[in-house]
Amino acid sequence: MTPPPALVAALERAGQQHLLAFWERLDETAQQTFAAQLEAVDWHVLQEMHRLAAGGGHSRDLSVDLSTAVTPACLRLGDPTNRISPADARHRGAEALKAGAVGAILVAGGQATRLGCSGPKGVSRVGPVSQATLFEILLGKLVAVRRRYGRDVPLAIMTSSATDAETREFLAQHAYCGLDPERVIVFRQHDLPAIDATTGRLLLDGPGHLAIAPDGHGGMLVALAEAGGLEWFGNQGVEHIVSFQVDNPLAMPLAAEFLGYHLLTNADFSTQVVRKQAPEERVGVVVACEGRHSVVEYSDLPTALAAERLPDGQLRFHAGSIAVHAFAKRFLDRAAGRHDSLPLHLAFKAVPFLDSEGTRIVPASPNAIKFERFIFDLMPLAERVCVVEIEASEGFAPLKNPPGSASDAVEHVRAALVAHARRVLAKAGVTLADGVHVELAANRIIDETDVADLSIAGTVIERPIVVGG
Repeated sequence: MTPPPALVAALERAGQQHLLAFWERLDETAQQTFAAQLEAVDWHVLQEMHRLAAGGGHSRDLSVDLSTAVTPACLRLGDPTNRISPADARHRGAEALKAGAVGAILVAGGQATRLGCSGPKGVSRVGPVSQATLFEILLGKLVAVRRRYGRDVPLAIMTSSATDAETREFLAQHAYCGLDPERVIVFRQHDLPAIDATTGRLLLDGPGHLAIAPDGHGGMLVALAEAGGLEWFGNQGVEHIVSFQVDNPLAMPLAAEFLGYHLLTNADFSTQVVRKQAPEERVGVVVACEGRHSVVEYSDLPTALAAERLPDGQLRFHAGSIAVHAFAKRFLDRAAGRHDSLPLHLAFKAVPFLDSEGTRIVPASPNAIKFERFIFDLMPLAERVCVVEIEASEGFAPLKNPPGSASDAVEHVRAALVAHARRVLAKAGVTLADGVHVELAANRIIDETDVADLSIAGTVIERPIVVGG
């Protein structure tokens, strides 16, 4: 089988004819698969990638004058001194949940390779007692919201080419973790090819396969729109959409108080932050400059500025972004219609590739450029931004590193879940023996109010247990 003429012509126009160097080595099935992959490449995006790699900048100005930037004013979850009272916020957020006006997006395109296992990160087992997976815990939270407020939260799950099939299989095998399958859609983010940092040529990681990577959490907006997800949410009466990451089992994007602040400030974009205590913490920071809010990645924040402190001792840039957001759907609709809403970012990486002889090379140093989009780049487009500070211990325990790492490993995540459960149970009047691991059933318990409904106040827990399970 010869390559399709239209494909050959497209590759010649793009200067990428080398991609067909090993075509004859492939059987017919592999040739068809490879042709389909090449035909799916967006050559206009490739041109943008080349411009960015050559130093042409982003398709939209993202520059922030850090010399004049400040940490924006934050509402604090549970703080009675907020300009909007926590009680008023909780009431307004609860109204929206009862009305079915809130939808959710779970960003789940990541693999668990860094954790030392295969498959989607969502199948990683983090339950300290139950060994529940991230998917079971996070989807269970939506079941608990339905139990309390009487309405489903429509959920869109974003996968990647590496996780899509296994995620769909997991959902089917686990009955969508208790959610109504009619209220769940799965959509796949796009992949972007890696380019050689010297030549700008696309790389092959096999005779019939491009070296590719998912286009980042910012790929969520385009992929959701293309899959009809924005219309799907709208048809169900959704007016506001939260998004959260699969690696954080403590995430609380549907906390009524957080939603209430988002709604009562009439925000286009709301975001949760935690207070950074040390400059070296690897989280981006929310900043404000000339009335525009942005997130500055930790790698883009100069060391001296990251360490600068205010007279009261706190870091000048202390609003650590944890990738839990709320959007007005009307804002997402507008942003989806702009070609430059989410510009590309580049990163130099060591990417295995085939050389001109077809030998697989595994470089020891960065040789290629990968590209991705960040959903927080929508923030400067928002007319109104609401920043809500939460306690890290209550809403942020990301799983990022393999067991034995200094931070963000499964043992740290489990410890955070246990500590959180013990605090909730203590508020409900439940006593725990020292050293006993305890877990809250994610599909049953949001806070101490749900524990009180179990009529276990005054009891003593002396053995590992899943409360409410």
